[in-house]
Amino acid sequence: LDPAFIKGVQMLEQFDFTYDLLIYHHQLTEAIEFVKQVPETRIVVDHVAKPSIRTGEIDAWKKHIATLAGFDNVYCKVSGMVTEAKWPGWKYDDFVPYLDAVFDLFGTDRLMYGSDWPVCLVAASYEEQLSIVFNYLEAFSTSEKKQILGENAKRFYNL
Repeated sequence: LDPAFIKGVQMLEQFDFTYDLLIYHHQLTEAIEFVKQVPETRIVVDHVAKPSIRTGEIDAWKKHIATLAGFDNVYCKVSGMVTEAKWPGWKYDDFVPYLDAVFDLFGTDRLMYGSDWPVCLVAASYEEQLSIVFNYLEAFSTSEKKQILGENAKRFYNL
């Protein structure tokens, strides 16, 4: 929240640059204050703000992630979840409430997949972490899957 830092992030928009916001769930209040000050800069919240999946805590995270989703310039990256789960021993169902929340709050237009490779390897293989997202996306249309698995990232990062 340092004013010099905020000014620097505000300048990104004039160059059509973006900002990846890597935070943990306990930093969401500060993230909201940060985002309020940079309304023209496209921001993506990395790793769904690292909720405490291993403990199942969701209420405070969901409240704050909903506030962030209320800003049109904020996207969310569906990544890094396995490292926040109980490992070893996580199950697909551990992730569903968090996925339900971000899909409901951000929609398929402001979500993008990320693997968090190689960090994810401490908790899952690349294939295992990918299967979580693929399983969740089974009910979605081909168009929505394409958006989440690549098209949104292309648009967000101007690729």
